[in-house]
Amino acid sequence: MRVEVWADVVCAWAYIGKRRLERALAGWQGEPVEVVWRPFRIDPMAPAQALPLADELRDPVVDEALQQCAPGTTPAQNRVRVSRIAAQEGIGPRWGAAWRANSHDAHRLLALAHELGGARLQDAVAEGVLRAHFVEEQDISSREVLAGIARRAGLPQGGDLLAGDAGERAVKELLLSGKAMGVKSSPTLVIAGRSLTGAQPSDVIADFLRDGEGRPERTLPAEVLRLRQADALLGLGDPLGCLTLLGPLLDEQGPDRGVRLLAARACFHSAQLGRAVRMLEELVAEGPDDSYARLLLGRALERQGRSGEAAVHLRIAAAMTPSYGH
Repeated sequence: MRVEVWADVVCAWAYIGKRRLERALAGWQGEPVEVVWRPFRIDPMAPAQALPLADELRDPVVDEALQQCAPGTTPAQNRVRVSRIAAQEGIGPRWGAAWRANSHDAHRLLALAHELGGARLQDAVAEGVLRAHFVEEQDISSREVLAGIARRAGLPQGGDLLAGDAGERAVKELLLSGKAMGVKSSPTLVIAGRSLTGAQPSDVIADFLRDGEGRPERTLPAEVLRLRQADALLGLGDPLGCLTLLGPLLDEQGPDRGVRLLAARACFHSAQLGRAVRMLEELVAEGPDDSYARLLLGRALERQGRSGEAAVHLRIAAAMTPSYGH
């Protein structure tokens, strides 16, 4: 059974949730469990160069961002509460982040650790990153700090990998996948499509594990899952994210009509009208009876100011599907 932990390593509840999940697993007697860490960003606007957190917490934008790892409380209330709970969970001896750190490279390192060494190595890296940030007051946006964490965890090449672009695409796509799945806070546990939000007590997590035991994992082909997630992102108002996930499918399955039509829709909704028109003209030429492709082509041409050409396609679309004429 696979447990996915969607979390940001700068979210205090992610560290507490890790301890509670470990406690739940310590008494687990069911089927083997693999824990995989997935990226979530509570503060995507964090600067590339870390800043002292005490100063940054005076910024209401930062406070608002931090609410994503403690919905329903003010960040000030959350900081008091989390300090007390961290002590109860044995995290310490001291507690508290010192830096507003950008977690992007840390997520890259976690993705690379899983790719190269599996769940055990990734867990060691996650523990090192969380401890560095919350206990040791280190700047985890520093690649030098991350290289040391990787080396101690058993990934000696981690620093060299971070110096390049290794893990960039994986993290970007995983963040989009999480969004498409509906992950909205850190941490969120996911088992076979079911989710548990927040750093729940270990007995609640154990119940969640028992409920997930025996449930079959979704075994959709990777390209089908990618297409569905891309479609979900478009529905969520993220056409650029949709296009990012569609990229490999367009490269590998360019002739697939469904992929190309979804890409054309995403281009239309992201105001990439030239690209949308080119795709839609090809689709209409291949399938003249596709009324939706004609409708979208007509609207794209309208937006380009090509009203005469647009009118032709809009009339044909309305003739084939009368509701398109309203």
